[in-house]
Amino acid sequence: MTGPAGARDRDPGLQPERTRLAWRRTTLACTVAAVLAARTTLHGGPTTVGVVACALCFLAWLGFLAVAHRRISALTGASAAPLTLRHALAATACALALAVFAAAVVY
Repeated sequence: MTGPAGARDRDPGLQPERTRLAWRRTTLACTVAAVLAARTTLHGGPTTVGVVACALCFLAWLGFLAVAHRRISALTGASAAPLTLRHALAATACALALAVFAAAVVY
């Protein structure tokens, strides 16, 4: 079926599925960053700064997992609720914190 502009009607089920997959890919990337930070910390012998940065990295990872799980769960319903500003800011803060703490572990 085509609309007035000649565009196809889109399947409303595809957008939530793509969004769910994007959240899962991002969660996997955050998990890899946290694991590599832990590996780097333990590889050269743990230092106090390294252990603290690794612990903060782990906490940021857990925070991102909580936000991602909540968003993925919201997308499984009949009508996907939009992402709230609070959850968007929490996900952004966790991702930025994870990047900063992982960089602190490396340097």
